[in-house]
Amino acid sequence: MHKFFRKGLIGSAIFFVVGGMNLQEDGVGDYPKTKEGRVVETLHGVKIEDPFRWLEDDIRENEDVANWVYDQNVVTHGYLDTLEDRSAIAARMTELWNYEKFSTPQKRGNLYFFTHNSGLQNQNVLYVQEGLKGAPKALIDPNDWAVDGTTSMAGYAPSPDGSKILYAVQDGGSDWRTLHVLDVVEARVLEENINWAKFSSLTWDKQGTGFFYARFPAPEEGQELQSLNANHSIYYHKLGTEQDEDRLMFMREDHPTETVSAAKSDDGKYLIISTSDPSKGAGNTLHLVNIEDEGMGSKPLNEGFDITVNVIGSVGETFYAITSDGSPLNKIVAIELDNPGRDNWRTIVPEKKHVIRGANLVGGKLTVSYLEDVKSAIHLFAIDGTKVGSVDLPGMGTAIGFDGNGKDTETFYSFASYNMPNTIFRYDLEAMESSIFIKPETSFDPKDIEVSQVFYRSKDGTQIPMYIMHKKDVDISEPTATILYGYGGFNISILPSFSAVTATWLEMGGVYAVATLRGGGEYGKAWHDAGKRGNKQNVFDDFIAAAEYLIAENITNSDKLTIYGHSNGGLLVGATVNQRPDLFAAGLAGAGVMDMLRFSKFTAGRYWVDDFGKVENEEDFENLLKISPYHNIKDGVEYPPVFITAADRDDRVVPGHSFKYAARLQAADIGDAPHLIRVETRAGHGSGMPTEKRIAVYVDYWAFAAKHSGLKLPKDFKTKEMIN
Repeated sequence: MHKFFRKGLIGSAIFFVVGGMNLQEDGVGDYPKTKEGRVVETLHGVKIEDPFRWLEDDIRENEDVANWVYDQNVVTHGYLDTLEDRSAIAARMTELWNYEKFSTPQKRGNLYFFTHNSGLQNQNVLYVQEGLKGAPKALIDPNDWAVDGTTSMAGYAPSPDGSKILYAVQDGGSDWRTLHVLDVVEARVLEENINWAKFSSLTWDKQGTGFFYARFPAPEEGQELQSLNANHSIYYHKLGTEQDEDRLMFMREDHPTETVSAAKSDDGKYLIISTSDPSKGAGNTLHLVNIEDEGMGSKPLNEGFDITVNVIGSVGETFYAITSDGSPLNKIVAIELDNPGRDNWRTIVPEKKHVIRGANLVGGKLTVSYLEDVKSAIHLFAIDGTKVGSVDLPGMGTAIGFDGNGKDTETFYSFASYNMPNTIFRYDLEAMESSIFIKPETSFDPKDIEVSQVFYRSKDGTQIPMYIMHKKDVDISEPTATILYGYGGFNISILPSFSAVTATWLEMGGVYAVATLRGGGEYGKAWHDAGKRGNKQNVFDDFIAAAEYLIAENITNSDKLTIYGHSNGGLLVGATVNQRPDLFAAGLAGAGVMDMLRFSKFTAGRYWVDDFGKVENEEDFENLLKISPYHNIKDGVEYPPVFITAADRDDRVVPGHSFKYAARLQAADIGDAPHLIRVETRAGHGSGMPTEKRIAVYVDYWAFAAKHSGLKLPKDFKTKEMIN
């Protein structure tokens, strides 16, 4: 058995400190010895050294990697144990996290399905409630599935009549899913067992006798968390049959790099297949499959990958869709199936000043979600495009939901902001009025949080929005310990939300800022395009400019400013620390894409080429080499402290990225500041991580940031437990 597992878990569960470990003044023990290989390859005439390539191997398959991870965790947790405020931060964050959390209900007839967490449960529990005032009944409790809480329910779908639940099981944080079915009436799990589902929607047929799902072929043994994903396919599974009998609904064997997803038309007659391939463009292609006619095959509704088009509902043979076709901020069109060519699409809601983020066809109305300067606005239209009203939202925040079907007279949505916990609203589609359905109570008064939005200039003069928040009793006229968060990629919009994690930092007396970087989707296609491929440097410039703004406004200074990001945001932290190591007190880099020359060789990495570029293309290669965190660490320059986090079962951004980056930081001549990595066990990219592990990693983040930004906890920083 590997040394890593023989010695026990290192992560949030059990901490080890080696007796006699030599601690330096800053509390960091000697870094583990990391062997360097002689790997050199030539790309486009450039010799690339990769001495730590061996750290890309899966720790379950390579004992040397397992031992390295174990030794790194020993040093890291030995250091974290010296941080005097860590236990107080843990106690208060746990208390702030301990409030009820609900999802937006899904309605089937008179049944309402939703998830609930009592506060500190490791996983959310699925409930059903009959009628608006019925007593909730627990249906699926994933907290019973694993002793360590690392097996989760990663999605569910009630059947059309609500008698069954199709649900996905995620084990240890991996993106792989196993699908099962629960009989709601009998409270019995059926014998369905569907394997190798990934990146899959869960779609029932109209009778509720079977379902559609997406899967990859089974990977080779031992390569489940490393091998490239190819040949994504849509299958139909009929209840009561074996998986090997499932009907293949859609696969393009000559296009193995495409990713597919399936939705059903409102009448249940058609399956709408969306295919995407980032190596060919940022858009998607729609194909139509007649579910009842096996011989029909698939019918394309558009060709190529130059636009996005996503169906939001249908009425008879008319489909309604959001598309970027000729409208970079998106519009809503009607597609007639008897004449579905792109030239015949009929505009229903034209492009306006703000980007359309999403829409639903429910109760005969189109509920359209706009982003207006990084906050939600919801407007309602008749299906002929006539505006009929707007939803009165409670503030500057994010509204999501509005699911349902054409006959519903009600729908539900959630609303959250940086100073308002996620609240569930019921919306009466006939009266066009909102009412609170569920409002959580917290041990933190959100009214104590001051939230403002500012606009600052990036390097090229572009105006960039940023949210800044702090407790009202914190004096920010003097430089204050600040965490600056960013993402900037993949057309993903970073919107206002409430977090017990952020609330903890604010209670600690710090400032929290969120920069809206280019590369995201907050302002439509042009905003995304301005932060990808050859324009990726704009994202780092935007982040650096945000830091410079906070310093210029005297909110913080370079001795008090910590930057934080996860995934693409981890890349952001690594790249900006390399480019401006003088600007930051510390960097927190979670699960980052750190080797920009090899990301496409693992699992889902090939999907990122539209944002990052292709190493095989010389121009892209030159851009990637310039920004790659692993390849641009500067010897002879003083670096700030860097705290890296990764997880052993991350098959989205494989942990080898973080392992190699940490090894190179530790080997470089960049000063004596701590450059540490914390590797969680039985965890993945973040989805499904149990509450206990989530709290533990953020406690370590905040304790590290407090230490290196000089933050002292306020005298009234207490928990009820401490007071008692």
